[in-house]
Amino acid sequence: MSELINNDSLRRQEILKQMIKDLHAGIPVEQLKETFRRLIRNTTPEEIADMENALINEGFPVSEVQRLCDVHVQVFEDSLQKIGKHSKIPGHPVYTFVQENKEARKLLKILSRSAKKVITKSPGEKQLQEFESTFNRFKEIEKHFVRKENQLFSVLEKKQFTGPTRVMWGKHDEIRQFLKQVETYYREQDWSHFLKEFKNLTNSLKKLLFLEEKILYPTALRKLSEAEWAEIKRGESEIGYAWVKPANLWDANLAASRAVHQKIEQIETPGGEMLAKIKLETGELTTEQINLLLKNLPFDVTFVDENDTVRYYSDTPDRIFPRSPGIIGRAVQNCHPPKSVHIVNKIVQSFKNKTKKVAEFWIRMGERLVYIRYFPIYDQSGTYKGVIEVSQDISAIQKLSGEKRLLDWEL
Repeated sequence: MSELINNDSLRRQEILKQMIKDLHAGIPVEQLKETFRRLIRNTTPEEIADMENALINEGFPVSEVQRLCDVHVQVFEDSLQKIGKHSKIPGHPVYTFVQENKEARKLLKILSRSAKKVITKSPGEKQLQEFESTFNRFKEIEKHFVRKENQLFSVLEKKQFTGPTRVMWGKHDEIRQFLKQVETYYREQDWSHFLKEFKNLTNSLKKLLFLEEKILYPTALRKLSEAEWAEIKRGESEIGYAWVKPANLWDANLAASRAVHQKIEQIETPGGEMLAKIKLETGELTTEQINLLLKNLPFDVTFVDENDTVRYYSDTPDRIFPRSPGIIGRAVQNCHPPKSVHIVNKIVQSFKNKTKKVAEFWIRMGERLVYIRYFPIYDQSGTYKGVIEVSQDISAIQKLSGEKRLLDWEL
């Protein structure tokens, strides 16, 4: 079989897939590790990840690949350890993920020492407090998982790279369950079960971090463009970080501007109509979709730009206040009665000066209670870009009480 070694990566991937299937069939791990050493010399992380993807696409259940994940770490570990560490500029999403991994390993060591003290027959208050404090801090790893699931995995899935991400999400859930079990048995002071689940947690996390650094991140760095990494970076702060504060040396905006990344494209409908498709930070919509979305919001929206000029209003079916196309391009001060212009100016100026974050009013209009709010808009550099006016009939909302958890439509 030595001639297979020199074939292209597709043939080598077939060998890797067969090895995983052999594991599934019960062939001893040690036997396959030796086979691996003889047949595969320079397997890349991407090939291993593609192998997982191919197995799932062929019908292997995600749960099976997830279970085999622990075994194939043992099989491939020797080879993967030889792969050089990837180096990225501080602030890049991968760099931040790796920094979090380092902190996770440090905390796990501290937590392990603390757990050993806790499982004594009569742990003191100090030992219990030390464990609880470290354990609560360790649970911040959830932010690490959620950022991967929502930021990194979603972009990789657009590349049809879905198998490994689904497997890894399963590993996240496995660790989440171990964390819950550890906490439960700790509260119950069931130390035998506590120790068992803590060992499971430790082993599972170590394997996960290995898979991240040796397979997931190197593969993602090959597959994703600078613009896609910029997209990942822009959404990270909304989720937050585990234990670390990311540096700003890697600039997402600069990376995106360097990439060939047009904001507006033309797409053709099945009927031959050409529509403009606009790329947004969190998706892409045609102009028709944007118009329909805004027209069907359950409230009215008006946008005034940084020069106090009305640029848009949502023409909803049941507008609270009448609007017409004639106000577009008009100074906002001229859209209000003279007696209230000073209030408009006061609101706008407070937003420009950043002394207020919202202005709100509520008024009765017959049987309706109307809630009116004004919100400032700033760009990423903090420069004032305008104001949004939101008007909403909240009469029905005010009457809500209790809970409604079930759909009660009549069929």
